[in-house]
Amino acid sequence: MLLLRPTAIAQRTFKFSTRKYAIEAGQLRKTGLYDFHVENKAKMVPFAGYSMPLSYGDVGQVASHNHVRTDAGLFDVGHMVQSNFRGPTATQFLEWLTPSSLSSLKPYSSTLSVILNEKGGIIDDTIVTKHAEDAFYVVTNAGRRDHDLAWFTEKLEQWNSTEHAENGPVEMEVLENWGLIALQGPRAASYLQALTSFDLQKLTFGTSAFVPLEGFNLHVARGGYTGEDGFEISIPPSETVEVAKILSKYPVQLTGLGARDSLRLEAGMCLYGNDLDEDTTPVEAGLSWVIGKERKESGEFIGAEGVRQHLKNGPPRRRVGFIIEGAPARQGAKIFSGTEQIGTITSGIPSPTLNKNIAMGYVRNGFHKKGTELEVEVRNRRRQAVVTSMPFVKPNYWRG
Repeated sequence: MLLLRPTAIAQRTFKFSTRKYAIEAGQLRKTGLYDFHVENKAKMVPFAGYSMPLSYGDVGQVASHNHVRTDAGLFDVGHMVQSNFRGPTATQFLEWLTPSSLSSLKPYSSTLSVILNEKGGIIDDTIVTKHAEDAFYVVTNAGRRDHDLAWFTEKLEQWNSTEHAENGPVEMEVLENWGLIALQGPRAASYLQALTSFDLQKLTFGTSAFVPLEGFNLHVARGGYTGEDGFEISIPPSETVEVAKILSKYPVQLTGLGARDSLRLEAGMCLYGNDLDEDTTPVEAGLSWVIGKERKESGEFIGAEGVRQHLKNGPPRRRVGFIIEGAPARQGAKIFSGTEQIGTITSGIPSPTLNKNIAMGYVRNGFHKKGTELEVEVRNRRRQAVVTSMPFVKPNYWRG
């Protein structure tokens, strides 16, 4: 296995693709932290319809990535769509939209889930937090904002026009212009603990609480998109900048999209539009675990028939991880077994933590087993690629 030298990998620049979601600069939305980013010398780029920070000042993406792995980084994720769903049948409604067992979730617990179309394809991936049987907090992707909100509205109208609404409708509240920031890294908890009387040791991975923080009362969820211990903090619009300033002092470093992408890929996490789309089921994507055990057989959710077919017969393709020799494989690179193309890379980077080229992609069912040796076409050359289990880097979640 050819390893990249540390000096070589530090000199590489991540080819973070903003093209998929880029629109004309004049149409770009701004999070509540836009001016804060500019003041901190951020390089702003179009992403998911927003102007977002790629990096800050002269801190490179690899250095920024490594700082999150060793200390702590602060990310602006305010472009994500935050919504509340409330009503007597909110649990049942969201169990219709997703295949997850939300009725068994404890209050102030979260789960990764997927919103499915009628064929079982993934409209979006989402984090669903249950506050009560009749109240949920849902975070969805900015790049799918218009599609998701239209889908929610359509399905709410359907739901509320039936007997499900006899005791009252389910309603959606979009938290427009609210801030959402992610404090991630092994020093995140000690930093945050110094700012609150709330015992963060009681806040384990996948749970949330309203936490007093320097005079603010904020929704804090333990988790994130890096594989490190950390927190995602939802903030009312008028308080976002002040909270960001409080949370970005030493040893915390402001961190942009470039490092966020490499961190999530090392953690084996999907990026919608690269690794997930409407033609991919959760079974193909390796996300069968988000489907509730009892719901796999009898759950009445949108797209259930297509999902059950893949569960029963096996999917035609599967998402897998790779370690690749030589140059890193990027999205769209072809995967071969001998002379036959059997898949496509969806995400790929030189890993700063492992000092190896890592990637994920989809291969035909049967070629997905760990240790399978394949080839990936990079720069018109075939490179050896070995199917590898994900996550690539062991996660450091706080589970108590």
